[in-house]
Amino acid sequence: MSFASRIPHLARFAVAAAWLAALVLQPATAEPLAPRNGYPSQTVKFISPFPPGGGNDATARLVTTRLPEIMGQAAVVDNRGGAGGNIGAKAVADAKPDGYTVLTSQVSIMAVNPTLYAAPGFDPIKNFIPITQINAAPLALVVDANSPLKTFADLATKAKASPGKVTYATPGNGTLSHLVGVVLSKDDGIAMTHVPYKGAGPALTDLLGGQVDVLVTSTSSVAGLVQNGKLRVLAVTSPRRIGVFKNAPTLEELGYAGARFEDWYGFFAPAGTPPERVAYLNEAIVRTLRMPEVTKLVNDGGSEVVANSPEAFAAQLRQDIDRWSRIVKLSGAKAD
Repeated sequence: MSFASRIPHLARFAVAAAWLAALVLQPATAEPLAPRNGYPSQTVKFISPFPPGGGNDATARLVTTRLPEIMGQAAVVDNRGGAGGNIGAKAVADAKPDGYTVLTSQVSIMAVNPTLYAAPGFDPIKNFIPITQINAAPLALVVDANSPLKTFADLATKAKASPGKVTYATPGNGTLSHLVGVVLSKDDGIAMTHVPYKGAGPALTDLLGGQVDVLVTSTSSVAGLVQNGKLRVLAVTSPRRIGVFKNAPTLEELGYAGARFEDWYGFFAPAGTPPERVAYLNEAIVRTLRMPEVTKLVNDGGSEVVANSPEAFAAQLRQDIDRWSRIVKLSGAKAD
């Protein structure tokens, strides 16, 4: 049995398990929200388009664990990984627009994939209604605690000396993590070989098992393993640093001008969902995110709570689509 096969629960479920355990011990702190015109009257399903164990899954479960206290109905996570998040996103785009199926998505799926993939299977503007942006955070470049790469300078030196020899894992083709590697290679000569996975959980398993050198992923995916000393942070991609990433160097601080990349997670309903149900979901989720214990756990994971309106989130989405579509085209990156 390989080392990687002996540690799947550590790598894949450490973040989600820690968050859920912490939430179980916390008292309810938010006012329940009464149903409106009979909604909700059944379980609300949140589709996470990645396997269990990564930041998307952990963030979805962080909210769904406490959301029933607000809505008075169960909230469950349904993991549908594959194609850089496109499979799960398409499942929600095709779902009945009745407020009972919600997508937990992120900037890479909604703002990058439509340009990176020839046929992602959905249109982020036409097929979805933004509900609320959950958080905003940098990405983190991490290595195993025992890695010989002690600093980002070590990584850059090795990658430049032996182009393609250093391997970097990401949660999948088309993710923001993938584009960070593309931009570093194209603009700064840090040429690494991309190893895409179907989510951060499997990538973490191989990083800890020594199959890949570096992992680029959301801070929430690796915060627990950074905190307990299993991983070392080489750099983060934006000045938005809190929690265990507070003292991590940013790429811009290290001299890589313009290397500022910010990640977010957010909730989306299928296009055609009644506005009053979107408004209800927004209010219920915002109340959940503003519970002090939930906010603290988001912060501990290295990000800040946003919890904005559907309109504000829609504006952020349009801005990110404009930015990342240009970056993808300039980079020449493509995914099948």
